Amino acid sequence: MAKYLQKGYFSCKVRKSILIKANQEKVWRKISNIVGLPEWVVDVKKTIFLSKTKRGVGAVRKLTFADGNIIEEHIVSWKNKYSFSYVAVSGLPLRAYYATLSIKHISKNSVRLTWGSYFNSKKMSKKEFLEFVLFLGSFYTKSLKNLKSKIEK
Repeated sequence: MAKYLQKGYFSCKVRKSILIKANQEKVWRKISNIVGLPEWVVDVKKTIFLSKTKRGVGAVRKLTFADGNIIEEHIVSWKNKYSFSYVAVSGLPLRAYYATLSIKHISKNSVRLTWGSYFNSKKMSKKEFLEFVLFLGSFYTKSLKNLKSKIEK
């Protein structure tokens, strides 16, 4: 699970998937609207563009959460209808955070959506880091379930 890097610093991967009964195009339309997060991502209250680029590599967004936390994210990879990756550059208790949302075609009306990330911490205790890892896994799971319920309505 968590890997010790040096005193007070840790790294980890979190990966959660969900089967969605919808075609790939429909799921891609929802997740590729990179400022549409308040519709399905847990506790995101507002998302705005910080860039002129609205889709693909170079798009930058700012997420505002219910607790007032603000995270800035930059899209760094984009494979139309399949996946995109982003990095968080501020707002998390981390030195690095790289995440990918990817769609795997299962059948005509079924896909597997996966949200995975790699990250390493700012200086914190192992207990604090493990609590963050558990929180992030739960955050991904709840958000993916929200998305599934919205798409499968």
